[in-house]
Amino acid sequence: MQIPKSVQNLIEAFERLPGIGPKTAQRLTYYLLNAPIEEAKALAESAIGMKEKTKICSICFNIGEQNPCQICADPSRDKEVIAVVENPLDVLALEKANFKGLYHVLHGVISPLENIGPSEIHIRELLPRLKDDKVKEIILATNPTMEGEATAMYIQRLISPLGVKVTRIARGLPVGSDLEYADETTLSRALEGRKEY
Repeated sequence: MQIPKSVQNLIEAFERLPGIGPKTAQRLTYYLLNAPIEEAKALAESAIGMKEKTKICSICFNIGEQNPCQICADPSRDKEVIAVVENPLDVLALEKANFKGLYHVLHGVISPLENIGPSEIHIRELLPRLKDDKVKEIILATNPTMEGEATAMYIQRLISPLGVKVTRIARGLPVGSDLEYADETTLSRALEGRKEY
């Protein structure tokens, strides 16, 4: 059966999105094909509106609709603490955990295999923010992957001479998990990060 070109184009567009495989792309496309035209238009308009209205904050490199972003402009935020994260989704995660400090979004991690070095992400832009005496602590909140760890170590070495306290988010067992299913690395990090009860 020959699929109409317009349908095939949308399937291929969905497949280019991260985490969307061929089957999911087909399901989304056929859902929109059978949905009211208003729903398809609303989806298209939302995507275009997002691209037209969002900006990258010139201070923290988070995404917002204003510059500086809503977080950087908020006078109630704790200006003594900056969490360094890999991407804007990490900001959302920390906000849900009620983090009240500021952020610095790298937009990636150091990954030599993908030819991504420190100059390809927003590491150097963090340094001018530390010249202000208000910043007392940098929390390295990169993911516990090889690339995330390498990026955290690079930033730690870069910042240490400046006299600002550098901490790393704790790693270990997630709430609700069983010890018997945890891998050795996660267990050893959980033991290293233990605290008095």
